[in-house]
Amino acid sequence: MQSGRCPMAPVTAYVPIATWTFDFSREQKEPRVNFSRNFLRRFQTEKNDFLGRIIKGDETWVYSWDPETKRQSAEWRDFDEPRQEKVRRKQGALKVMHMIFSDMNGVILRWPVPIGTTINAQYYKKVLQDKLRPAIRKKRLGLLESGILFHHDNAPVHTARAAAVTDVLAGYKWELLEHPGYSPDLAPCDFHLFPKMK
Repeated sequence: MQSGRCPMAPVTAYVPIATWTFDFSREQKEPRVNFSRNFLRRFQTEKNDFLGRIIKGDETWVYSWDPETKRQSAEWRDFDEPRQEKVRRKQGALKVMHMIFSDMNGVILRWPVPIGTTINAQYYKKVLQDKLRPAIRKKRLGLLESGILFHHDNAPVHTARAAAVTDVLAGYKWELLEHPGYSPDLAPCDFHLFPKMK
């Protein structure tokens, strides 16, 4: 693969760009190359219909941001009064886990996980059923009928058979895009969405 940026931004989210140095074995490289080739092959045949059906999901921690002073930065003053200090923000103590699902048009669902709740396979399945599916129906008209291509990483929560997460996706007839192991750079949320949120 060649390093650099490709003019097709949504596609580059799934094509490994050489930004880090990894020492992969041949067994680790092969699934990554196959994934990228299959993805590009599908894009070449299906074009934007393929990209428009992909929904990506992942979790991240989001910190609150608190102003250091109580005064607002914008306030009325006379010309001869000195300016007040601008509000400076610092990272707050509150940290909340967010489950985020998006497509090429933006965020479909941002779900803040209640404090004290553990994201396990059962909880993930419930969010897919009770939150994500209705959000897709509301925000992306016709997408459920056109066939969703679902992509998430290989976290145990996402791949658990015990809670039937994969069965729920199969029941919805959502095609699960593979995610090769040892491939954090192929998780588009981590590089294209989360840095902008934080």
